[in-house]
Amino acid sequence: MKVLRKQDWFHPDGFPIVVERRDPQQPFGLHCHEFSEIVIITGGAGLHITGEDSYELKTGDTFVIGGDRPHDYLNMDQLSLINILFDPTELPMMLGDLQSLSGYHALFTLEPAWRRRHQFTSRLQLNPAEIGEALRLVDKLDNELAARRPGFGTMAIASMLELVTFLSRCYGATRNSSSKSLIRIAETISHMQRNSAQAISLDELVDISGMSRTNYIRMFESAMGASPIRYLIGLRIEEARRLLRSTDRSITDIALDVGFSDSNYFSRQFRKATGHSPREYRNRHR
Repeated sequence: MKVLRKQDWFHPDGFPIVVERRDPQQPFGLHCHEFSEIVIITGGAGLHITGEDSYELKTGDTFVIGGDRPHDYLNMDQLSLINILFDPTELPMMLGDLQSLSGYHALFTLEPAWRRRHQFTSRLQLNPAEIGEALRLVDKLDNELAARRPGFGTMAIASMLELVTFLSRCYGATRNSSSKSLIRIAETISHMQRNSAQAISLDELVDISGMSRTNYIRMFESAMGASPIRYLIGLRIEEARRLLRSTDRSITDIALDVGFSDSNYFSRQFRKATGHSPREYRNRHR
């Protein structure tokens, strides 16, 4: 199976976003990438295959493919699409309140993880007006990448975040029943993102999800690779790492700031996550 390398698809300057237009899409072969991509189907029809399953595509279908997920297109009938290639590790996806959007978590994390179970029925389906707006935003991004005028990097990242936010809002407003089940889980992730420093119980998250306790925990762990509470602790540890690097606040104050009521418990969890005590981490990264 082919692996698409970043150096072969991204600009020599290493900028982490590329727009590829396929009109029509040509046979390519099963492949995976060293990057992720947003796919927007703009016309025609075809099958999206993953090596294990296949899903019918139509105009307006929009989905995200992680780098390690093999895929290809078959039975193409004038299938046209836009690929936005991006390296998520090089983009400021934590900027502003993007992480507070349930549609963002559903579209970029949950739907790809649950695609096989849902048989692609939980994909984002843009209506004609939404397709028009998405294409406007893609054109704006593509123009910045093509011209590469001074400041293009800032403008391109801003355009990319605008597109991601728009698609996330579209997913959050979906009426698709399969998508709604992912939105309910995504709403608990957004709740944790917005309130990670506050006391949050598992019962509270279960109530937000509208699911049974067992089903919520099972679905969350399957999609996120960790229990809801472990995920919450991870958010707190990540914020603690930022504060340790950027402030001189005491470790006890930081523990309280990020949501731990016991500094000893915080230190144990921090070491478990990073391999270092908070003090060691600060000394290594200051």
